Amino acid sequence: MKISISYPSIESEKGVPLLSQNRQFQYFKSPTYIYPVVPAYAATMLNNSGYQVLWDDAIAEEKSYKQWLNDIERASPDVIMFESKTPVIKKHWLIIGDVKKALPQSKIVLVGDHVTALPQESMEQSQVDFVLTGGDYDFLLLNLADFLTGKAKNFEPGVWYRENGQIKNTGQFQLKQSLDNLPLIDRDLTKWRLYSERNGNFKVTPGAYTMAGRDCWWRKDGGCTFCSWPTLYPTFRAMKPEKLVDEIGSLIERYGVKSVFDDIGCFPAGEWLKRFCNLMIDRGYNRLTQFSANMRFGALKKEDYPLMKKAGFKMLLFGVESGNQATLDRLNKGTTVNGILSESKVLRQEGIEPHITIMVGYPWETKKEALNTLNLAKTLMQKGWVSTLQSTIVIPYPGSKLYAQALQNGWLRFDPKDYDRFDMKEPVMTTPDMTPEELMALCDEIYKIFLTPKYMLKQLVRIRSVRDVKYSVKGLAKVLGHLKDFGRDK
Repeated sequence: MKISISYPSIESEKGVPLLSQNRQFQYFKSPTYIYPVVPAYAATMLNNSGYQVLWDDAIAEEKSYKQWLNDIERASPDVIMFESKTPVIKKHWLIIGDVKKALPQSKIVLVGDHVTALPQESMEQSQVDFVLTGGDYDFLLLNLADFLTGKAKNFEPGVWYRENGQIKNTGQFQLKQSLDNLPLIDRDLTKWRLYSERNGNFKVTPGAYTMAGRDCWWRKDGGCTFCSWPTLYPTFRAMKPEKLVDEIGSLIERYGVKSVFDDIGCFPAGEWLKRFCNLMIDRGYNRLTQFSANMRFGALKKEDYPLMKKAGFKMLLFGVESGNQATLDRLNKGTTVNGILSESKVLRQEGIEPHITIMVGYPWETKKEALNTLNLAKTLMQKGWVSTLQSTIVIPYPGSKLYAQALQNGWLRFDPKDYDRFDMKEPVMTTPDMTPEELMALCDEIYKIFLTPKYMLKQLVRIRSVRDVKYSVKGLAKVLGHLKDFGRDK
C-alpha cells in the first residue's frame, strides 16, 4: 500500500500558508517552514511497518497547485492524509473534490484540531473518506492502514468513516499510547532539510524540530482558553528525557544539526528538566548544538537557569499574550505581569534569550488596555530583557474555550462558519472601542519596536561575531515581512 502525507499547495495573494506544526495559522509574506513532527512520526511508523510512504509537502517545496495535483495523480497513492486548520478547511474540502476526480479509488484522510472539534462537518461537506480525531493521528493512521490491508480487525477509537452511505465513528479518541514507544523519526524520508534553514527559531543552521511530549502540562481548568491544541491533547504526556536526548544525539551525529527547537506546548520543568540538562552535559551535546523550547513564566526556579545555560539552552519562547492582568486571568494563563517583567530580566542576565508572543483583539479589552500590551512589549524589548517578539491577532478556533465564549456572547464579527477569515488578516472578534483597522495598526506598531533606537542599540552592543550580524540581518528581514503580513507595506 502506498500512503502519501501531503500538504497541498494553497495559492493565495495573502502569502504562504503557515500550516504545519502550528497552534495558530497565518499567511506569511516572508515564508517560514516548520517541520511537522507528528506527521513525521506517522511517516516513519508506516515505513517501518512495510508501507510505501510519500512525503509530499508542496507548500515547503513551493510547488504550484497544478504541479502538486499532477504529481499526486502520477504517484497515485492508495491513501492521502491532509493536516488541516480552520482557515483552510474549506480549501481542503475543494481540494479533496479535485483529488477524487483524478483518483477516485484513493482514500483521503483529514487530521488536525479543526476536524477533531467538528468531525461530522467535514464528513458532510466533503468527499473525505476518514477523519482521524485527536492528536495521536500517527498511531491512528497506522491503525487505519493496517485495517485497510487486513492486518487489524478493528478501527481504534476516534475514527470517523463511511459505511453503506452512512457516517459512522468509533467513539471518543484515546491518548493511551506511550511516547517512549515512538521510533526515531526518519529525517531523510521526511525531507527534513526543507525545514532546516528558513526558520526564525534557528540562530545557527541547519536546525531541526523535536517534541518532548504532547502537548502542554499547564492543565489547570483545561489550560489557556484561546488555545486549540487541548482539543487534540486533553491530557499531557512526555517521553523520558533519555529518549529526547537520544534523538538530539542522532540529529547531531547523523545530520550535523546545530540548532534544535523542541515544540512541545511547554517544556517539562522540575526533575524531568534537571535530568534532561544533566544528560545533555554528560554526553557533550551542550557543546555541539543550541537548544531552544517553549516555556511558561513561573515554571522555572532560579537554580534552573544556570543549569539550562550550561546544558546548551539558547532561547526560550514564552506566551505573554497581554499586558493586562485581568486578561491574563480571563485567559487562564496562570501568570502575572510583574512575574513576566522580573523573570525576563533574570533570564537575560543568565544568558538565555527570551522570545515572547503577544496578542491583541480581545473582545473585552479597550484601546487603553490594548496599549498596555504595547507598552509592556516596549519595556521588555528596550530594556533588553527580551530578545525578540511575535505579535498576532487573537483567533478563537473551534474547539477552544474562547470560541465557545465567542459564540455564547456574540463576539464574532461575522458568520462563525466563514472560516477563511480566521487567518489573522483581520480581527475575528469585536472590541469595545477599536476598529479592525486600528487593531491591525497596533500589531504594526508592536513590530516597529524592533526599529526603535533603544532596541537597536541594545542589540548592537550584544553582537560578538559574524554569526550575530547575519542573524540580526535575517531578523530585520522577518520584521519587514511581518509588517507586510498585517497589510501595511510602508
